[in-house]
Amino acid sequence: MTPKDIVSTQMYDKDAFSKWLGIELISVQHGDCEIKLTVRKEMLNGFGIAHGGITYSLADSAFAFATNSIGYQAVSVETSISHTAKVVEGDTLTAKSILISKTRKFAIYHVDITNQDEKRVASFKGTVYYTGKEWS
Repeated sequence: MTPKDIVSTQMYDKDAFSKWLGIELISVQHGDCEIKLTVRKEMLNGFGIAHGGITYSLADSAFAFATNSIGYQAVSVETSISHTAKVVEGDTLTAKSILISKTRKFAIYHVDITNQDEKRVASFKGTVYYTGKEWS
């Protein structure tokens, strides 16, 4: 099974939350993933900017897809995010997740989130545990 098959058929097709967010798969490679979404009015907080949970959720989905694309089921152990610029309605956000380091059981990934102008709006770091169970 290819990395894209794992993510698209085993994960994304069953991921109601990512679909509700409007996430689109752009590319999936072994250990890397790129996805995007467009910020809608219902994603805004009381200040009229995107709720931090939107960028976090986008990054978390990219992280999950990238980690599992290696072929083994992975579960999140720890994550963090820094929001570096405001996000408004109509912005198109792209999340690119890349593998930083991996051992047999653990891996660290970094996700950059940029807007349509390629300005970084958030930076996410995550650690996963590989269960040893293969995707089939």
